Amino acid sequence: MKQQELLLRMRLCPAISPVTLKKTAVYFQQATKINQTQIIDLLHQPNTSSSWLWQQLFLPEINQQIQLNLKYSSVMTILDDEYPAQLREIYDPPIILFYQGDWGLTHQSHLLGVVGSRKHSAYAPLVINQLLTVLLERGLVTVSGLAAGVDQLAHQCSLNAAKPTIAVIGNGLNIYYPKFNRQLQQKIAINGLLISEYSFNERPLRHHFPARNRIIAGLVSNLLVIEAQHHSGSLITANLALQENRNVLAVPGPINSLFSQGTNELIAAGAKPILQPLDIWEEFL
Repeated sequence: MKQQELLLRMRLCPAISPVTLKKTAVYFQQATKINQTQIIDLLHQPNTSSSWLWQQLFLPEINQQIQLNLKYSSVMTILDDEYPAQLREIYDPPIILFYQGDWGLTHQSHLLGVVGSRKHSAYAPLVINQLLTVLLERGLVTVSGLAAGVDQLAHQCSLNAAKPTIAVIGNGLNIYYPKFNRQLQQKIAINGLLISEYSFNERPLRHHFPARNRIIAGLVSNLLVIEAQHHSGSLITANLALQENRNVLAVPGPINSLFSQGTNELIAAGAKPILQPLDIWEEFL
């Protein structure tokens, strides 16, 4: 059995903890030869028989889950050569990713993360169109989280320009969240790339979204924040990007606007202020 298939079985098996999955993936990356006995030993978890866990990996329901996920998506593991190098380097890289669309987009040289508040003012769509439209023609590819608000605007801007975009979501690829983004999600799967760490039918849970944000930050070299309130979740993504040595860029806004409070604070803390498309593009040169 290929190591990639074993990781997928472990990911889909409820009895296997994320810690065990990660430990096994790290071992696979370092070892040259691995036999079944070594693998069973890796499955050791407190108060659970390793042999019993091994048997759980081959239950009919796990086989069904594999067939279901492979029917509707493709799978990328951290062991695959096509796994993005910059994502592999982050503190907690995802072991398994499910995707629909063009995986080759993850290897583009001009990936720009775009994040911001779910609630925004009329300033956000104006800024997005003014800054991104020109750069999309130069080969820029936007990466965002398909949330309401700025994420949605960034993805739509790319599609309106007939350019691809990458969406990283916090649920299974067959789940539409928010529901009104159903058509947008379907278009991205066809004309861009849809990525998730979560398997078929997994619902969007609260803790999935910070986990999703680390993938956005990990895929890109530059992250642009457009309209973020003081406690916006997009600031979490900005902090993750800084921790991974990514460049954080921010669009300044009126000092009396709640929607620009977070972005103005980022600039005051050292983020690069973005006033024109060239300010973004020169970060890729």
